Amino acid sequence: MSANHVFLLVFENEGYGTVIGGPSLPYLNSLANQYGLATNYFANQHSSLGDYFVLTAGEAPQLNAIGDFAGTVSDDNVVRELAAHNKSWKVYAESLPSVGYTGPTIYPYKRQHNPFAYLSDVVNNPAQAGNLVPFSEFAADLANDRLPNYAYIVPNLQDDMHDCPTGKGESCAIADKQSTADNWLRTNIGPLINSTGFKRDGLLVITFDEAELSDVTNGGGHIATIIVGSNVKPGYKSTTFYQHESTLRLTLEALGIMNFPGKAAAAPSMSEFFQ
Repeated sequence: MSANHVFLLVFENEGYGTVIGGPSLPYLNSLANQYGLATNYFANQHSSLGDYFVLTAGEAPQLNAIGDFAGTVSDDNVVRELAAHNKSWKVYAESLPSVGYTGPTIYPYKRQHNPFAYLSDVVNNPAQAGNLVPFSEFAADLANDRLPNYAYIVPNLQDDMHDCPTGKGESCAIADKQSTADNWLRTNIGPLINSTGFKRDGLLVITFDEAELSDVTNGGGHIATIIVGSNVKPGYKSTTFYQHESTLRLTLEALGIMNFPGKAAAAPSMSEFFQ
């Protein structure tokens, strides 16, 4: 499961049953069929930010009544481990106002979908904060072979299935949100998957923060998680129970880092997906 470039991409608020086999997500489903699919994967809670913290720090602090967090997270986290092991990293956040921005939401960018903006290792370190960049830099970094060892990819609210896409107003069909996200994925991430570098040593994890609010199974509901890479078993379907701390473990383990923040230390390894 060794990789030199790991990518984590998180979509929003869609349950497994609406995603896998969903007619509005043909590209995402083609990846699920071609590569690895975790069929028994559940989000940890029904608060977007809490799930994002588990994906990056292994556990979440106590959030306020509206699911936000006013402070900084000083516990061990993915940035601290990457830095300790001399691994480069970047957050590519669509519609991020500027490089290094850790401030509040400016629509359609949402701070609560970017947990790195809460980590003390980033907020209190201008050099590390400089690794938060607008997604518009992604294509150039791919073309110029400048992608980091670890990349966290954040579509904006109109492209991540959270809100209606541009031009659809405030109320639209789920199919509109899904087809927009699927086209975004094909357009922006398809070139990565097809690149020579990714085929050589890349690993991409696509997951969802949580399921619909009506699904509280295991905390945050049943969601789809897809593992893409050249050394992933083709068409592999896992029935092992996983949650977000296993994805955190995977993104570090693939880079050869064996120190896992928070609950990732005791989480099941996802090594079964690899040849």
